[in-house]
Amino acid sequence: MVQYAGYDELIKKICEFKQDHVFKYWNELTEGERKSLLKELMSVDFASLAGLFKETQAEAGIDVDFGPAPFIPRPKNLSDTAWQKAKAFGEDHIKAGKVAAFVVAGGQGSRLGYEGPKGAYTMSPVKNKSLFQIHAEKIKKYSMKYGVAVPFFIMTSDVNHAATVAHFEENEYFGLHNKDVFLFPQNMIPSLDANGKLILSSKNSIFKNPDGHGGSLTALRTSGALEEMKKRGIDTLSYFQVDNPTVNIVDPVLIGYHHIEQAEVSSKALIKAYPEEKVGSFVRWKDGREGVVEYSDLPKEKMFEKNADGSLTYAPGSIAIHLFSREYIERITSGRELSLPFHVARKKIKSYTPEGFIEIDGFKFEKFVFDALPLAKKSLIIECLREEEFAPVKNASGIDSVESSQQLMSDLYKSWVRARGIVLPDAVKVLEISPIVAVAPEDLPVGMKIPAEEKVYIG
Repeated sequence: MVQYAGYDELIKKICEFKQDHVFKYWNELTEGERKSLLKELMSVDFASLAGLFKETQAEAGIDVDFGPAPFIPRPKNLSDTAWQKAKAFGEDHIKAGKVAAFVVAGGQGSRLGYEGPKGAYTMSPVKNKSLFQIHAEKIKKYSMKYGVAVPFFIMTSDVNHAATVAHFEENEYFGLHNKDVFLFPQNMIPSLDANGKLILSSKNSIFKNPDGHGGSLTALRTSGALEEMKKRGIDTLSYFQVDNPTVNIVDPVLIGYHHIEQAEVSSKALIKAYPEEKVGSFVRWKDGREGVVEYSDLPKEKMFEKNADGSLTYAPGSIAIHLFSREYIERITSGRELSLPFHVARKKIKSYTPEGFIEIDGFKFEKFVFDALPLAKKSLIIECLREEEFAPVKNASGIDSVESSQQLMSDLYKSWVRARGIVLPDAVKVLEISPIVAVAPEDLPVGMKIPAEEKVYIG
């Protein structure tokens, strides 16, 4: 058995869990490489991994004994009393400095033909601003609008953390104070081969994969972000994904409803454009728990089920916009009570050999953020409009592409101008409004003049 002073118990545990193949190249390693391997293995929860491997051998399935989840519809007239009450409550909560923004941004822009952090991808319709710049400028505007600094928490990944930090530093945090911007990488979890063994990524390291967007809640704890929020008096966290440039990050209506209804998690839903649209469906199980079922797991008969009026029964779809109460995140990441489950994905994984990497069958484990909904004592779902809050940049062309997102952004800004009674010249084909000017139509000055040009930027 391998020996190394100070690591006897660890080595013993590794052998007990029959993972001692990780020492295959021990005799070829330098002292530094040996210590590096052992330090990495110190962070592995071998008992939990053994449990996860057992799950890979079980029949996968979901509880289909559910119906559609209730939701608060968006009123046709936004002067609706309940809507305005929620908005006023939410505005007071924001002004009290109790809200922070949280974006998950661990992905690369590879599908867009860009080798770098997806958030650094430039795409706004006129000024070609990066996704990070768009979000940061919105947060700056919210801070100006409500007279309080809104902290911005950004979860990166091991792959793009350094590049993301550099992007913010080089651009002077896009006008935000650096003390209000917190960047931290998500956690990683070892993958296993088809026999439940750890996979080597080199002679002295094991292969790990990011623990999913659900792992973002754990990363808030391990990074110290939750503690920072508590110090600042933050009790509400607005969660969104980096590839959606039209998201209303700090929405007083959602925040107001969230607190009036005393929800631990609140979510935005849009009405699906067609039954097979690739968004999760909000559901309520027989025991009263609410959550999201992925589009790939929704039974066909439920996917196409219709109400008496012809509308889809499972119409409200999840677009990964959530509010979390800080105390709730603390509770489900404490390791004591409830915690998000891991999901298993069978994947091809590159395994190290002295002759080069080979692809093997293996298992990756990740958490989904929407699994936080069924664990909540109270959750809430509110309808939003696609044209106002969902313009994802996922593909280089086609559906949910750069081009479609730019068009949706331009159309949204035009709708704001018209809502304020501002003249929009026919010559204007593409319009971009800086978030520093407006994050909502009411922010636009009524007497604003728009030049009669094909492409117009208001900033």
